[in-house]
Amino acid sequence: MDPHFLRTFVTVARCGSFSEAARELGYTQSAVSQHIAALESELGTAILERRPVAPTSVGARLLEHAAPLLLRLDAARADMARLTAAPVSRVTVGVSPLALSPDFTRRLTEVCQASPTLEITVRALSSQAIPAEVAKGTVDLGVVDGMAAPNDPLNLPDIAPLTTAPVSERPIAVVLPTMHPLAGRASLCLSDLIDARWIDAPEIAVPLVQLRTVTESDGYRPFLRYEGTDVQGLIALAGAGYGLVLLPHAAVNRFPEVTAVPICEPRLVHRIELLHSRILDGCAKQLATALAADGASLTEDSNHPMHLNENSQR
Repeated sequence: MDPHFLRTFVTVARCGSFSEAARELGYTQSAVSQHIAALESELGTAILERRPVAPTSVGARLLEHAAPLLLRLDAARADMARLTAAPVSRVTVGVSPLALSPDFTRRLTEVCQASPTLEITVRALSSQAIPAEVAKGTVDLGVVDGMAAPNDPLNLPDIAPLTTAPVSERPIAVVLPTMHPLAGRASLCLSDLIDARWIDAPEIAVPLVQLRTVTESDGYRPFLRYEGTDVQGLIALAGAGYGLVLLPHAAVNRFPEVTAVPICEPRLVHRIELLHSRILDGCAKQLATALAADGASLTEDSNHPMHLNENSQR
């Protein structure tokens, strides 16, 4: 299948319109129609309903294949560009909100002081979005966070040959309103909270589906869903009693309306990892080395010059 035709199909399916897809891609509407017709001819079946525009059952299955295929092509192009491009003094770092920690800013300051001409852009992204942005080369480095067992890597998607390194592991806690009956406890088991009211905030906090997987239960049902990456707004909702949420203990200390109670069972931590292409040099490598320095003791690969774990299959 021609990747240009495949990209056109994905865009039409997302836009729900041939004309809108044409405007986004910079094609004529006739060219978009020809791309779709060529794909349907090759597959021997329709992949889009026309009125309204929506994937057929075959088209829906093709979409499942198309997104990772196109992402891998973008990742390959980005790697070739890294190999052939001249060194630059600009670095873009994609950071998930809870990975934007004092440790991160301290290391950033050290690198900026050592290289005064270095231009750094910090782009706030969700943890789910960062691996794809690193693979495509839209950011040079990614700093992601999530929940894991101590010393276990984050479960990042296998989308391209990327390198990861631990940055830090910190205690994780459940955020409760200050007047909550459990707010005075020294620690809590997740099983104590299985039937509690929760906020599902998958772009910033521990996703509830992950809690259900870890505890092998069907509890932890959301009372409210929060779509966004504003930590302060999420904590305000928790403080107002809209539900519980799991966050790193250190992120909650400065908010008087809530109390953070550590989770003692199962053993879980808030883990931050560095993510980048295997092809790394110049200023990006300098910054990556600095960011990974604090997590060097967490990795088993202590002989690697940058203390990095290289994993092409994540």
